[in-house]
Amino acid sequence: MTKKFYMTPGSCSTGIHILLEECGLVFEAHIVNLLAGDANSKEYRAINPKGTVPALMLDDGSVLTEFSAIAWWLGRSYPKRGLLPESVADEVRVLGLLNHAVNTLHMQGFARIFTTERFAPSHCDHASVEAQGRLIVEQGFALADKELAGRDWVVERFGVADAALFYVEFWAERIGIPLPPNCAAHYRRILTRPAVRQVLAEEGYASALR
Repeated sequence: MTKKFYMTPGSCSTGIHILLEECGLVFEAHIVNLLAGDANSKEYRAINPKGTVPALMLDDGSVLTEFSAIAWWLGRSYPKRGLLPESVADEVRVLGLLNHAVNTLHMQGFARIFTTERFAPSHCDHASVEAQGRLIVEQGFALADKELAGRDWVVERFGVADAALFYVEFWAERIGIPLPPNCAAHYRRILTRPAVRQVLAEEGYASALR
């Protein structure tokens, strides 16, 4: 059975899409149109009851959900690709920045910008909620920038935490939030990777490569 990858172009699933290509895996890509409500359909909920992307159905039919879990599974399952570090100290560093990208920058910051209504049912509060989201994003990138100082990657080479940081850096670029210098350099560095260029072209974001 071929692996099935459930994704939304330009979303956090882009980071997992990149890791799948970095691993050289063969898989079927299935588009979940979040704006059209596909994630809440009976068909998709049968695959992923959480109604989120990304999701990865494995060869045995089991389904992995959550960015961090899928990324870690890929790193552990394909160790020759070097997506996870070998030392405990580096592993902890990777976990810290991976969770910072997903839990803080994405779920606390960008979520307030992209899905403001979830945080403030009243339209009168939308502007303040979005401003709070932008502040969280700016502060979050400032912390990531310090972690990347003097480094090309989160640890010795490109890995799962870099893919997580990339998708939030990509969002920042798309909506005009300036990246601090180390994050900007990290983003540009990742854009040169063949797997990343392939994924962005496939997902309809070839303009980001210019």
